[in-house]
Amino acid sequence: MFAAFTRQVLRFRVLVIALWIAVLAFGAFASMGVTEKLSTSLAVPGSDSTAAEEIQTKYFSENSEGTFTVVYNFVQATKPEIAAMQSAIETAAAAIPTGKVIQSKALGGILYAGIGTSLNLKEASRQTEPLRAALVKVGLSKAMVTGPPAIQGDFEPILTSDLRAGGLLAIAIAIAILIIVFGFCWGIGVPFITAGATIAGAISLVYLLASHVLMVLYIPNVVELVGLGLAIDYSILITHRFISEIKINPSDREGAVIRTMATAGRTVFLSGVTASIGLTTLFLVPVPFIRSLGAAGLVVPIVSVLAALTLQPVILYYMGEKGVKPRFITGIFNSKDEMSGLWARIASVVIAKPWRVLLSGLAILAIAASSLAWLQLTPTSLRAIPTTIESAKGLNFVVDRIGPGLVTPTVLVIDYGKAGQALLPENIQARTDLSLKIINDDEVLAAITDSNARYVDATGRYQRIFVMGINEFGAESSKAFIKRLRDIYIPQSSLAKVARIYVGGAPAQGVDFLNTVYGVFPFIFAAALAIAYFLLIRSFRSLILPLIAVALDLVSLAATYGLLVAVFRFGFLSPILGTYHVSQIEGWVPVFLFAVLFGLSMDYEVFIVSRMREARDAGADTSTAIKEGLAHTGGVVTAAAIILVGALGGLANGQIAGLQELGIGLALGILIDATIVRTLLLPSVMTILGKWNWWLPGGVAKAAMTKASPLD
Repeated sequence: MFAAFTRQVLRFRVLVIALWIAVLAFGAFASMGVTEKLSTSLAVPGSDSTAAEEIQTKYFSENSEGTFTVVYNFVQATKPEIAAMQSAIETAAAAIPTGKVIQSKALGGILYAGIGTSLNLKEASRQTEPLRAALVKVGLSKAMVTGPPAIQGDFEPILTSDLRAGGLLAIAIAIAILIIVFGFCWGIGVPFITAGATIAGAISLVYLLASHVLMVLYIPNVVELVGLGLAIDYSILITHRFISEIKINPSDREGAVIRTMATAGRTVFLSGVTASIGLTTLFLVPVPFIRSLGAAGLVVPIVSVLAALTLQPVILYYMGEKGVKPRFITGIFNSKDEMSGLWARIASVVIAKPWRVLLSGLAILAIAASSLAWLQLTPTSLRAIPTTIESAKGLNFVVDRIGPGLVTPTVLVIDYGKAGQALLPENIQARTDLSLKIINDDEVLAAITDSNARYVDATGRYQRIFVMGINEFGAESSKAFIKRLRDIYIPQSSLAKVARIYVGGAPAQGVDFLNTVYGVFPFIFAAALAIAYFLLIRSFRSLILPLIAVALDLVSLAATYGLLVAVFRFGFLSPILGTYHVSQIEGWVPVFLFAVLFGLSMDYEVFIVSRMREARDAGADTSTAIKEGLAHTGGVVTAAAIILVGALGGLANGQIAGLQELGIGLALGILIDATIVRTLLLPSVMTILGKWNWWLPGGVAKAAMTKASPLD
């Protein structure tokens, strides 16, 4: 199949190049406008918090995600002066669409005002600078604007800067590694061409998707840096095989390309499919934030495989033997016979002492995974943001002087079911009683409600209670308070007998986000493992090897999660890596980390075991097949892993906590997988199992239809 497909690609090679040039052109256009289409909402459709938001948007013309916080330090002021400042903020609020002051308090020399809008997070973030300009115009030039929209608005240029710096770092590392492995030749440019095409195609698809569904603000950073690393990974594998094939007959360019794609191309295709499995399962999560990450992540391996199977064979065809012939610097892959190289020697050691290698490797990974017991999750971290931006300064000022809960209040939305019920004396008394119980909670700073238009809608059916917490909304104590509200305070109140009470605001939304995501995560986990297992049965023609792959993947993930906690919570290597020191990991990170790492680790498994299977099919015994597979792919996998880690360094070196966590997690996971797991644990387990590695009952073999030639 791959041989026939490659013949057609080479036959229409001019058209293939023209199509990819068009993709590059559209990708350049899309990259300039994609950020404007992105947002970072944690809303969970159908949840209690989302119902509260919908009522507030429809009947109060407010959206919690679109609410700004204005902070002004006045030191000393009389009541008339404070009233004048409050009036000035109201004037400034009216300068932005649907803007109005919903909270205004003077506490300890700080004037705090909440400015509500009916805009969603993306729309509201665009009003950050107009609001700041309006505050300057009314004489409050030292006022600081913070809150979710301002933070997102300030994040966008930082993300762009981080992406640029990360891309340059990744390219520099990739160039160095490619020269080391391939030598100085035109061939080192091939991975960058395919990577450019991959990124352009992926960004184009994200741009089109973002016009119809929510797509997360972080996506360009993830797509471009992961896309760069993954595309180069695939390109290295194919170019490495092409170097071997072109040596057979340097004048037969087409034959060398076809043989390359029939073997390495087939491996890349299977790797891409496998890499997509974990990301595809993210669509099972009923949360737009996670689904958008899954969609964006999914386009990367798909476009990477398309570029590797269409664009790269055409480029290799035109380059031929001269294009991969090294000059000045020979390169590791061209210097000597791989069967006498470093990886062959490592394989010999592992084969000679498999139990010692296996137990030593498992002990190291068990130590790495030990911190997993202290893993705690938060919807997002408002404190772990760059302190240079105004929204961070305003937030930190409020947090240090009053408390973080002031910026992200919990909102109780009361639905009495009929118009005019909110102002009935008995309901006012029931609402007052509930407020008093809530305010006595140790987690509460203040609970504010009234009977005016800020708290009761025009129909008199809906009413609100604003609850200011003491701690950050993602803290364990804040999450516990939301649980007490829903399980104790509200059910036991007399108000609950006559009205439906929804718990909204960022704290409740965060709890609903985590509960929903991790309520389905075990099923996602199991589904990804099961799909990968059955897919690999066909590829490896074995029932045992896919089981080993899945088991090693679990071990690798546990070690990665443990190290993630060690770095960010306990500060292990944090001063060297320059990471934030936080007590909780952002909730979306472990899920997305699993989806991406699952695919990448399976990639390396496919690279190595496919070559072992090839040797086995050629008549080699198990030990020889293990040695040949590791000798021919160990260097490729290591080089690919280093380049991918370099690309992910662009995330790890950024200023956004969640992207730091993702970048460090992916980098550590890839290093663990490409070194300890795939080059030590995998061959040691296979050596111990011997002939059982290749066990496949006849009935299963027939059902899987695995008798096809590798060159079909």
